[in-house]
Amino acid sequence: MPSKKIVCLGGGSMYFGRVAIPRLVVAEGLAGSEIVLYDIDVERTELVARHGRRLAEEAGTGMKVRASSDLADAVDGADFAISSIGGVGRSPGRIYESPVYARDMLICAKYGIYQIIGDTCGPEAMMMAFRSIPVYMDICREMEKRCPDVVLLNHSNPMAVICRAMIKYTGIQRVVGLCHGVQSGITHIARVLGIPPDELDVVWIGTNHYHWFTRVCHRGKDLFPELKRRMAEYEHSKKEKMVAKLSEIYGYELAYADNHVIEFYPFLAQLPDGKSFPYNLGEEVRARHGTLYEDFELKAEPETSEAERREWLGRYEEELRKVTLPEEPSDPVAKYWFHAAENTGSLIEAIALGRREVYIVNIPNKGSVPNLPDYAVLEVEGVTDSCGVRPVYMGEAPLPLKGILEKRIAWQELVVDAGVKGDRKLALQALLLDEMAILPEKAEAMLGELLENSKEFLPQFFGKGR
Repeated sequence: MPSKKIVCLGGGSMYFGRVAIPRLVVAEGLAGSEIVLYDIDVERTELVARHGRRLAEEAGTGMKVRASSDLADAVDGADFAISSIGGVGRSPGRIYESPVYARDMLICAKYGIYQIIGDTCGPEAMMMAFRSIPVYMDICREMEKRCPDVVLLNHSNPMAVICRAMIKYTGIQRVVGLCHGVQSGITHIARVLGIPPDELDVVWIGTNHYHWFTRVCHRGKDLFPELKRRMAEYEHSKKEKMVAKLSEIYGYELAYADNHVIEFYPFLAQLPDGKSFPYNLGEEVRARHGTLYEDFELKAEPETSEAERREWLGRYEEELRKVTLPEEPSDPVAKYWFHAAENTGSLIEAIALGRREVYIVNIPNKGSVPNLPDYAVLEVEGVTDSCGVRPVYMGEAPLPLKGILEKRIAWQELVVDAGVKGDRKLALQALLLDEMAILPEKAEAMLGELLENSKEFLPQFFGKGR
């Protein structure tokens, strides 16, 4: 069996310690491979590597796990790369818990845009991209020299923007984004139909976090009419009220929760205040942020003390100690239904061994949806082989979905170009193209505040060393 070098970018994140490494070390097709963790937070990365070695020893597959603080060493000769990078420096926890993310949300609210998640659409997602893009560009430049044929699996948001930036502006072309929205959506409609999800043949159209099911069949029988009938009678949860209404209007089934989908529409920029959320989404805001926008205060976050960091690292290590080896299913059908975070090892193994298996991936369209741009990063079914992943034909986007998606793809392209070039005019164009657009004078003022808030992470806008 081939031994491979797998580099984990952002290797100090809990994603690698809790999910990716356990899945990799049990993959028998990768036995004897090397996993290298790279992160700017050296202490945290060493913790993950230590527990990775424990898991590798328990798995008995001869996997080697080490940490590296040198990017050139980490990527040199890599066959595969897995990225989970937030673009907020050494900030502990997830990006959604970082001070710069919270301040971005509040700046947007100040101008009348009340985002809920802000990792795919709107000004907050744009800023997430701007902070991450220079990090990915630096990594890809090193990869161009040291592992130009690497297969890079990205887990970071905004998914489509980050993947597109690497493909458009670097020589790293085998880029695959992994998420879990489609899997969750198919599982949900299978529950409504009372049929095991792996027995359904489903086709969908969409980009990351925004998919519409256009065909649902079971053993050759078209179940879409039956699905629509049952959905009309179904008692939807509080998180699906808007999705159910939109599905009724368009005639296709929307495959995501309200908290993500609403940010593809202008509704959040039309609220009279930060308390008047439709579709029970105020509860979601409270759950994510602890309070509604009206009660927030814009204030500087205190620096984390060394004692606080030591305490946080101690809790982090305690969580790592709880991680155990998973059971890896050998059935490709079971792998298909994994949460995207969990199928990374299976996907790498399939490519390494040249196995043809089907996964749900974010990759360039290349004719999969023929009436959308070829270059657009869409979420589609993809077939693996020894060269990577290639898309499966999904069919044409129906007219209303085509209109929505073309606008979203144009927004993504503007954000990519602005984020790579540090071009404020392109950034402003993206803000005005977005569904949550506000008056140009206000958008320009908001952009200035947002860029200033992330200044330390934006060398492309402010220059290195400033």
